[in-house]
Order: sequence, then structure tokens, then C-alpha cells
Amino acid sequence: MSVSEKLLEKSARTTFDKKVLSALPHLHPYVKHRIYIAETTGILPKNMFSSNGLIDESIIILYNDDFDVEADAMAIKLELFRIVDNFMNVLFKNEAYHKNTISTDEILKKEISKLSEDYTVDGDFDYILNTELNDISYHQDEDISLNLYSDKEASILHAFDVKDLSASQSSKVFSQFYNWLPFNVSNIVDLYIIGKLDFESIAKVKKIEQKRVEAIFDKVKRTFRRHIE
Repeated sequence: MSVSEKLLEKSARTTFDKKVLSALPHLHPYVKHRIYIAETTGILPKNMFSSNGLIDESIIILYNDDFDVEADAMAIKLELFRIVDNFMNVLFKNEAYHKNTISTDEILKKEISKLSEDYTVDGDFDYILNTELNDISYHQDEDISLNLYSDKEASILHAFDVKDLSASQSSKVFSQFYNWLPFNVSNIVDLYIIGKLDFESIAKVKKIEQKRVEAIFDKVKRTFRRHIE
């Protein structure tokens, strides 16, 4: 039975609707940011998709699912993050042919080769490190320049405990940050920094162990800091 069918009473639907709305302040910035990254790195064509559209579709999926209508606000928030994350993964896989007009397999191989580490890649365009991230090297010769809003830069620097980074350093680092970091590893970073989810919540959204999420984030953080010193 779907959520809509379960919510026959107006008061129950109002309560559930409020819980859904409470998730949007963090969900919108996250989805908007991921679309921007996908557009800038060439996975999505520019201006074809919007955060409003993807989130609306995800909310429809939630209401059509057999979900616990009495769940607390946090559980509903994580379910929405999970749905929209899966929705975007499928979208990015389907649209990935726009990137350099090469096959999805070639795209994945290219992104994985940016790190000297083994990955598990499944059929849903989802890949996570089998072990810790190891030697991440910047690709300063990439022809894609990605510019983040200052508030996004500040959020990442704060999360990585980086202080007193000059404007020139900041511009250089963030123009390449999402180019050398594999897309679904940056996904975990963005869930934490932009989506404001803790490691336990990210583990639930991605359905992986919390210690794995922590290991990935910690290695990215330490490598990021090492490359700006």
C-alpha cells in the first residue's frame, strides 16, 4: 500500500507533509550542487535538469512507496536523500554519453584511473572504494575549470579543517577538486558537506558501513590538505 493510500485522514497527511517539507532546506542545495558538478564535468547537458524537478520526482516516488507514514522526520529525510541519490545515479548513467561522446564504460574507467586504488563498480553507476583512498594526484592539465560559489568553498575548507588559504590557492584547488575526485566519491563528500548529513546517516543513504564512509572522507580530507601545503 502506498503512502498516499495510507494517509486517508487529513491530519495524518498534514503531519507527514510537514516532515517531508522539513527535509527540503538541506536536500535542495545538495541536489542543485550535484547537478552543477555533473553539468560542469560533462555528464549532464547544461540547463536540462533542475533541482526542483528531481526533488519533485523523488517526492512522488516516496508517496507511491510502501513507506512507514508514522516515521520520524529524520527517517523521512534520509529516505528522500536515498531516493533522490538513486534517481540521480540512474540519470547520470543514462546521460553520461554526453561526456566526451564516449561510452559509459570508458567514462568510469577514466574516473577510476584518477586514483591508484581498486574500486567496486556495480550496474547502477555506483562505485565505492574497496579500501581506503590512497594516492590522489591532481590533474592540473584537465581542460575543465570548475568554479564553486564562495559559500561552497568555505564549507569544504571548514570540513577539511583548512584555514588561511589564499585566493589564488583557493581558485586553483577548487577548479580541479571535482575533476580528480571520482564522481561517486565526491557524492559522499557532498552528502556530508552540502547535504549536512553525518557519517551514520550517509551510511544509511548509501547502504554501506559507517566506518567505510569515515575512511573515505578521512582519506580525501588528508590528501586534500597535503596538496595545498
